Amino acid sequence: MSLIKDLISPYKGMPREIYIIFISRIVNAMGCFVMPLMTIIMTDRIGLSNEAAGFFLSLNSMVFPVASILGGKLADTFGRKHLIIIFGTLGALLYMSCGFIKPSMQLIYVILGASTLMFVAGPAHDSLIADLTTPENRAKAYSLSYLGWNMGFAVGPIFGGLLYRRYLPLVFIGDAVTALIATGLIYFFINETIESTKNDITDESRKLEKREKGSIISVLLRRPILIYFSIIALGYEFSYSQWNFLMPLHSVKNFGEMGAQYFGWIASFNGLVVMLFTPILTRLTRKTRGIRIMVHGILLYAIGFGMLGLIYKLQYFFVSALIFTLGEVLLTISVMPFIVNHTPASHRGRMSAVLTTITGTGYAVGPMAMGRILNFISIEKAWIFIGIFTAMTAVLMFGLEKYEDRENTMREKEGSAVKVQQ
Repeated sequence: MSLIKDLISPYKGMPREIYIIFISRIVNAMGCFVMPLMTIIMTDRIGLSNEAAGFFLSLNSMVFPVASILGGKLADTFGRKHLIIIFGTLGALLYMSCGFIKPSMQLIYVILGASTLMFVAGPAHDSLIADLTTPENRAKAYSLSYLGWNMGFAVGPIFGGLLYRRYLPLVFIGDAVTALIATGLIYFFINETIESTKNDITDESRKLEKREKGSIISVLLRRPILIYFSIIALGYEFSYSQWNFLMPLHSVKNFGEMGAQYFGWIASFNGLVVMLFTPILTRLTRKTRGIRIMVHGILLYAIGFGMLGLIYKLQYFFVSALIFTLGEVLLTISVMPFIVNHTPASHRGRMSAVLTTITGTGYAVGPMAMGRILNFISIEKAWIFIGIFTAMTAVLMFGLEKYEDRENTMREKEGSAVKVQQ
């Protein structure tokens, strides 16, 4: 009993709305049936080739940056809640309509339209949490949201798989219903928060969150630390993408016909580690600076991925998964708080969209680039390359920490000089 209390203690004392978001994330993820089955629907039910299915999946990824940036601008202009309700509902209704469309190209287009609408609402979700929190509890809030999604996603695809063979329409209808319930929780229990971003922040420790005028580009240029961060993050996202691309290939190479099944076990193990260790790591790192947490997370990526170039037995694949998943948790609970703490409240939606687009590029191009690299080196050497490359990004992140220290010192000196003049 005391263990359970220790696990939930980091999440105590937060605004009521954060717990509503947590429940909403669980419900939404429990009904996440469509996207995990997208490839199978296109190839098995519609009859597309693997190449054609890959094209439409890539097309879906290419739409994300445009939809996200549009959503960021709308979230900062018209409000977070309004955007979530409007686009979340429209996306859910499109998914609902898929339940009445026979497997065809039309079905693919409607699915892509629904996911695009969901992408537009994405920055509003991140901004909503940012508006409701302060630097003191922000990491815990994002951690709880991440935990909620993984709790729901642990069972969602299982239900989707059970429905797929005999009740394909229910895959779409179930996804839509849970999305509408999740959206309804926000509609009924959370007020619009954009007005809070118009209030002046008087706390000097939150100086970087004060409202500013100008475009998102001008704000970024005045905060070069966010530009440097996004470039570094692009690097480690490139590495992280390999666990969904290079690891399945490696598993099949090592274990033959059992490779796909073993990779499924490793994927499930990844989700279990996330659920078990997110509250533990949130508690252990509650007094650690976000950027230092990111350094540790990237180093765990480097170790977890790099070791795959030197090992062959199945149990060590699980050890690797444990190590890099701990890194995943550390990065997830620290990245968004870092971004928000360096972003004017007036630009939270746009900043979330732009930086997510930049960092997501690494994840998007990772499989394609590694596919080319594998023409010249073995899978084992590719993992060693990934380990070294990721370790270099950890060094760069450590350098960014020192850069932030210098920036903080300069701001403190400027603040002291102003006080003396007054």
